[in-house]
Amino acid sequence: MSFDTLLTAFRAAAGIFKREDRMTIRKLSNDFAASGQIAPADMARIASLGFKSVMCNRPDGESFGQPGHEEISKAAAEHGLEFRHFPVVSGRVGEADLEAFGKVASELPKPVLAYCRSGARSAQLWTLWQND
Repeated sequence: MSFDTLLTAFRAAAGIFKREDRMTIRKLSNDFAASGQIAPADMARIASLGFKSVMCNRPDGESFGQPGHEEISKAAAEHGLEFRHFPVVSGRVGEADLEAFGKVASELPKPVLAYCRSGARSAQLWTLWQND
């Protein structure tokens, strides 16, 4: 095994043990915002910011160590937030996804915080739906 391969493996393993705080909320409208990955511990802050709903746009198991949607859903309920799991595979947003996303987003109490790994997928879904 080369030194470069070993160094890459070490860096990847080191990343497993630290939680990257990706909850950077980006307001897209008065009713909708997008964020990177959230954690159950973030729910108190999300509720205190006035959000009424949380939507997960990540498939479970997309990344190692990612909290599953059921864990996030339970924490959301404990803070009085509605929750929907609407997973979309990154880079594979289709017309049917946009239609279904619009239905889910329309039904949720506002404002909604949607999240994915980085926030980009959630923002893209909302933007494409708005322009559809």
